[in-house]
Amino acid sequence: MFARKYLSMFLMLVFGITVFTGCSEDDEVMAPVPSTSKVIVTHASPDAPGVDVLVDNTIAATNLTFPNSVGYAELNSGTRNVKVNVTGTSTTALEANLNLAANKNYSVFAVNSVSAIEAIVLEDDLTAPASGKAHVRFIHLSPDAPAVDITLTDGTVVFGDYTFKEASAFTPLNAATYNLQVRLAGTSTVVLELPNIALTAGKIYTVFAKGFVAGTGTQALGAQIIVNN
Repeated sequence: MFARKYLSMFLMLVFGITVFTGCSEDDEVMAPVPSTSKVIVTHASPDAPGVDVLVDNTIAATNLTFPNSVGYAELNSGTRNVKVNVTGTSTTALEANLNLAANKNYSVFAVNSVSAIEAIVLEDDLTAPASGKAHVRFIHLSPDAPAVDITLTDGTVVFGDYTFKEASAFTPLNAATYNLQVRLAGTSTVVLELPNIALTAGKIYTVFAKGFVAGTGTQALGAQIIVNN
């Protein structure tokens, strides 16, 4: 009896198979534990209003505004439907079906101008950085900006020649405070200064270019930093 019971448990946990052993009602039957994934959502559409985020038609976040993020949420793996609605309404600005693999992490960005709003989905490698290092990823999310380089002030290229919606891998950098510049790709023309970017050892960051080239106020060209761990 015990052998059959533990064989059944093993098959359920490893293969998701339910085995009927003819055991008595007193024997415990364990259901497979559902696998999960983690997802972070970022509002990166400069002229879009605040939005509500719904997962499988259940509200997960309300009044998410540009250029902010909702921290990682744990979801059951598989296909999940995500809607981005104008806050407080049933007007869906963006909808996507996400195929989430078990034990993976993802970032979802609502991008582009509101008239052409769309989603990009990236898998997040949250492997811990080596001692004294931080991991940094750059994403170009300014809809009307040309291709850019991210450089040090001496011109050393950290991330080179990125166009709208392109993303780098998470890249190890020494933990330090950096003065960075956004330059037109392949030139010395600086379009944006990014001073005092502090990278802490062991942390993982996403830096994205945001806003419009001629934007003002909250829609001005700039950069936003997400801490992924």
